[in-house]
Amino acid sequence: MDKLKKVLSGQDTEDRGGLAEVVEASSLSWGTRIKGFIACFATGIVCSLLGTLLLWVPRKGLYLFAVFYTFGNIASIGSTVFLMGPMKQLKRMFEPTRLIATIMVLLCFALTLCSAFWWHNKGLALIFCILQSLALTWYSLSFIPYARDAVKKCFAVCLA
Repeated sequence: MDKLKKVLSGQDTEDRGGLAEVVEASSLSWGTRIKGFIACFATGIVCSLLGTLLLWVPRKGLYLFAVFYTFGNIASIGSTVFLMGPMKQLKRMFEPTRLIATIMVLLCFALTLCSAFWWHNKGLALIFCILQSLALTWYSLSFIPYARDAVKKCFAVCLA
């Protein structure tokens, strides 16, 4: 368990310099990190669900849906910053193995908001939200070893 804590908090490096000691001294405790992760993730889920419910409100529902649903997903992704730290999270997001998934997630965030604010198209916003969820799932699977390969094989078997 201690090894997992060290890896997730970015303390897995053997070579510790003066800067690493300063960062370690000013960082959050493991308990605080877990609480921050849970709070941020729960906020993301609540915002996403609230956004889905607000979709059917007359006139402003589309705008509220796009903002709350997208903000909820951003908060859910952002919750892992508490576990890893902001720089490690950004580095891991843009690693070659998950670069395409990260780009798709960010593109779906932008297109959801564009379909709501500029194009005023509820159907398109709903499609982009579905794509947003699929892209987030694929992105999340990239953090689990062999998970994307297992999903690919499962779909290959189901479609064959």
